[in-house]
Amino acid sequence: MPRILYAIQGTGNGHLSRALDIIPLLQARASQVDLLVSGPPADIQLPFSVRYRCHGMGFIFGKKGGINFVKTFWQLNSTAFLREMRMLPVESYDLVINDFEPVSAWACRLRNVPCVALSHQSAVLSAAAPRPKNEDMVGRAVLRHYAPATQHFGFHFQRYDAHTTTPVIRQQVRNLAPQNDGHYTVYLPAFDEETLVKRLRYLSRDVRWEVFSKHSTQESEHGNVRVRPVSGAAFTSSLARSAGVLCGAGFETPAEALYLGKKLLVVPMRNQYEQACNAAALADMGVPVVKNLKDKSLGVLDDWLRNGTVVPVEYPDETGEVLDKLLAESLVAAV
Repeated sequence: MPRILYAIQGTGNGHLSRALDIIPLLQARASQVDLLVSGPPADIQLPFSVRYRCHGMGFIFGKKGGINFVKTFWQLNSTAFLREMRMLPVESYDLVINDFEPVSAWACRLRNVPCVALSHQSAVLSAAAPRPKNEDMVGRAVLRHYAPATQHFGFHFQRYDAHTTTPVIRQQVRNLAPQNDGHYTVYLPAFDEETLVKRLRYLSRDVRWEVFSKHSTQESEHGNVRVRPVSGAAFTSSLARSAGVLCGAGFETPAEALYLGKKLLVVPMRNQYEQACNAAALADMGVPVVKNLKDKSLGVLDDWLRNGTVVPVEYPDETGEVLDKLLAESLVAAV
């Protein structure tokens, strides 16, 4: 059985959420699975021993709908990154599996060691995946070179090619019994609490909004808007009991909302190419998309509240089969 290094991008919650299901499946298929997590701390903690914790290269959310590039580049320590890349013993493993993690990816590139990408980004980069109308060549280049790999296996909202499968839906979510308590769950981490409360109350004083904010440390009530700090268990419960979900155009949250049969509307983060691609894919499926929360978007939001419908999906539990295919192809290629 192989010795595997599984490297995970720790920025945001999606990569770590997916890892919760993937890690036990890898452990059942390998003699040794060591974990590497890089980037700023996320809201989800892995219940597994992490051998390597790296500074890496992470993105920091802003408060006006996009990435805070000043803070992002301020926390990027190139000296630390080069040191981590050079010290990581990737050649000691039979296989390096990478979920959009740059330290291990570039360490493999430096030593000419195969690196297998298992990520949503791999599917986004597929030639068959949907693209936004206005192509962002710089954004696409960043996505392609941020964590380079020699093989690609991807997850997306639909199957677009032979190496793309539907999302990994956590067992915690698969075990839920969805219901409709009438509220709308909101997760827009690139907006601050004040902006969200103001826009949501302007949109409707009757709808109950449950907002999960990365910028809040304690719960607060603002009329019909309840703001809560991000918490995995509380967010999942709110999602399962919601009438609908208003969120960014990330991957895991929209996928889980669709799986749970919730009507969905997404607001892609500004200047974020991956989210622009996700928004294009969701729009093709019939999910409404708005660019921002300004007055011009309120008509679409209001129509969604009144007339929005659920987009049906079928997301079977195939993670084990994906890993079997990855291991079979990658280990043969390595030999």
